[in-house]
Amino acid sequence: MTATASRLRTAVLASTRAFARDPFHLAILLVLPPAVVVGYGEAMAAFPQLPGLSAPPRAVGRISGATFAAAFLAGLVGLFQVISASRADARLGLAGFPRTHLLAGRFVTVALVALVGASVSLASVWYDTVPERPALALAALALAGLTYGALGVLVGALLPRELEGSLVLVFVADIDAAMATGIVGELDGIAWVFPLSHVHALVETAVLGGDLAVADVLGAVGYALALAAAATLAYARLTRGAAA
Repeated sequence: MTATASRLRTAVLASTRAFARDPFHLAILLVLPPAVVVGYGEAMAAFPQLPGLSAPPRAVGRISGATFAAAFLAGLVGLFQVISASRADARLGLAGFPRTHLLAGRFVTVALVALVGASVSLASVWYDTVPERPALALAALALAGLTYGALGVLVGALLPRELEGSLVLVFVADIDAAMATGIVGELDGIAWVFPLSHVHALVETAVLGGDLAVADVLGAVGYALALAAAATLAYARLTRGAAA
């Protein structure tokens, strides 16, 4: 194994173990998605069939809950990964540990959480509604996690305070999830500005069936890549002075 591969492996394992060794983290991964999916579904069930909704309100609520849970979990992990480790990463960088490897470790941990959160969220939806395309649903929910994981890293790098960063993230996620459902019909024209609009459409298509829109695929992937690039630049600025 080359020195580069060894350092990269070390960074990934250290970041992942630091997250997994806390039982609270694992409990949240298993408990939050079902609670959010059921809560969103029951809340939306109280609504009539509004013009902006493309499916029954309960189904839209459960899909929105799954998308929110998968995204928000990964976003929080990205946020706290950066805030809790920024000083340590800077010191490791000054000691010669490449910050690119350190960032890779953070992103791999976020990606793993995104995949687990997507799986639990999909299972929570599946309990009530069998998805028409399970693989697509899982991929779309994982993409929601990756998108918000990158957003969490970005917020943590720009606003490295746990309380303030969490408030920003939950505010954006709440507004984003609401806009993506189409419940605010008058604002449909600007819904695409929010990260989850295209992802929600993909999850809805995967669960309920219908034609897959290429624009939604490109929009969801493009948003994820743009946020990942912005998060990388912000992280580099945060650890400035460290080894590249």
